[in-house]
Amino acid sequence: MRTRLAAGAAAAVLTVTAFMPAQAGMAAHPTSDQGKQPVAVGSGGAVTSADLDASRAGIRVLRDGGNAIDAAVATASALGVSEPFVAGPGGGGFMVVYLAKQHRVVTIDGREKCPAGCSETMFQDSSGNPMDFEHARRSGLSVGVPGMVDTWANAVSQYGKFDFARDLQPAIRLAQQGFVVDKNFQQQEQVSLPDLQSFTSSRKLFLTADGQPLPIGTVLRNPDLARTYTQLAAHGPSYLYDGALGSDIAQAVQHPPVSGSSDFPIMPGFMTRQDLADYTAPNRTPTHVNYRGLDVYGMAPPSSGGITVGEALNILSHWNLAGEPRVQALFQYLEASRLAFADRNAYIGDSDYVDVPQHGLLDPNYAATRSCLITDHALSSPAAPGNPYPPYGGCGSTSTRGQADHEGMHTNHLVTVDRWGNVVSYTNTIEQIAGSGITVPGRGFLLNNEMTDFDFAPPPSGAYDPNLPAAGKRPRSSMSPTIVLKNGAFDFAVGSPGGSTIITTVLQILLNHIDFGMPLTDAIWAPRVSQRNSATSQAELEFYDSDLAKQLHDQYGESFSLVTGAQAPLLTYIGDATGVQSLGGDRYQAVAEKVREGGGSALVVQPTG
Repeated sequence: MRTRLAAGAAAAVLTVTAFMPAQAGMAAHPTSDQGKQPVAVGSGGAVTSADLDASRAGIRVLRDGGNAIDAAVATASALGVSEPFVAGPGGGGFMVVYLAKQHRVVTIDGREKCPAGCSETMFQDSSGNPMDFEHARRSGLSVGVPGMVDTWANAVSQYGKFDFARDLQPAIRLAQQGFVVDKNFQQQEQVSLPDLQSFTSSRKLFLTADGQPLPIGTVLRNPDLARTYTQLAAHGPSYLYDGALGSDIAQAVQHPPVSGSSDFPIMPGFMTRQDLADYTAPNRTPTHVNYRGLDVYGMAPPSSGGITVGEALNILSHWNLAGEPRVQALFQYLEASRLAFADRNAYIGDSDYVDVPQHGLLDPNYAATRSCLITDHALSSPAAPGNPYPPYGGCGSTSTRGQADHEGMHTNHLVTVDRWGNVVSYTNTIEQIAGSGITVPGRGFLLNNEMTDFDFAPPPSGAYDPNLPAAGKRPRSSMSPTIVLKNGAFDFAVGSPGGSTIITTVLQILLNHIDFGMPLTDAIWAPRVSQRNSATSQAELEFYDSDLAKQLHDQYGESFSLVTGAQAPLLTYIGDATGVQSLGGDRYQAVAEKVREGGGSALVVQPTG
């Protein structure tokens, strides 16, 4: 049983309709005179996220005397209101924290867990064939035990200045007062329309009376989520993991509120109240590599982000990228990523269940056996994984392991920093846009589909697979919240959404900033290309049409495929990164996207320009 946290003053819940047309000049949740902007410079702390209302929630907490951990929880819980298709209490994530006074990095693993009823064959039909992905996703079977709330509560109880109840107050107010539906929100509704239409509770909360996306300019209020957050503030995380909210979650998973609009039968899941009661979000030892004299910290398994980014950096340390022609350095980046992904797919899973050779994968001596494979022409994919068990073999030593993955592309990342120099880099998600599609009736939030991050079946080759489902197991993730220290002090932090492209986005930003000398703004905004041990590298249009892409093809044999927006413009980009750079003393530069997904929101407590 979880200890009940002290309750803050619970805000009254407004009894209003779920949505209404916006009035001229109406502002939803005005807490700062700073509008939506991709860059902010100043002192006293900073917050950067995908959404202005969420960033304002974090800034409010910092102004009231809270620290970066409090601000991260306030921002994340507000994202559950204003970005409900990628965030909220029905999901999970990974939090990396720099504690300035101790000069120490700690991490919290809030990844969802498979219920006790899970098995290796849960996503296979009676003949042993993998299920159709969409059929599996839009079901109770795809829902993992959510870790978001336990992450928030654990972070605040261990490292915050305020209590959990106080940190939830901005999100409660936002849910009551509502926010204005913008183009990006409407696009997300359009992409997930079949999912939202499939469940009565989702249709009621997020769509018009005739089951269509809400018009741009609508003020969407969520009194159900306001009540849910108010109860969590009053009772702490036990209200979810040992109480009434957990019962409602289990009921929705076992008996999805099907509307009859689905084009295939909706499968129930088997999550129980006991599965929720058994959940914990543990602290994990962060991953660490030294790159160009900087200490790069990330998330350990069950995330593959920290190890894969770290291995690629170790491989790239064999070249002076800053002194090379840019096309040569980018070629080496693509190939290092190709090889690191081969190892990721072969070896990384939930380390509570499988033996992950983390020491070997992050050993510079092992990286030498991978870097020597990179010559003057693109390797064929899938490249074979190496053998990260000492003593390491020579150049080209390989293993027979190998498997692919299929992760959802939509997540969110936020960074917070406070006046004392504490920093949080936090990536969280409900997986696909709208997750499983299931809104918990009367509770105002969607449930994740994270269990579809497991491999549905072993590879046909019979190779070892570290990412098959099991009772209580966490699926492999690519989330890569990253904090970089220089001489033991905070330098910068970054992270991104994007499924398995998260890893390459973070890696490319690191290279842009550290090796190519780009300011963090330009490092984040630069065109992206992602190689994940596939025949072609996925590229945004600006990169795909560039002279660099042509040179990479002509000189090195690299091939590219274009990220396309068949469903909506928001799918034409790779990632939606955020970051914060220390400018020395108490000054920071907060950075969000300028164009991708409509741009993000960077705020500081005291702007100085």
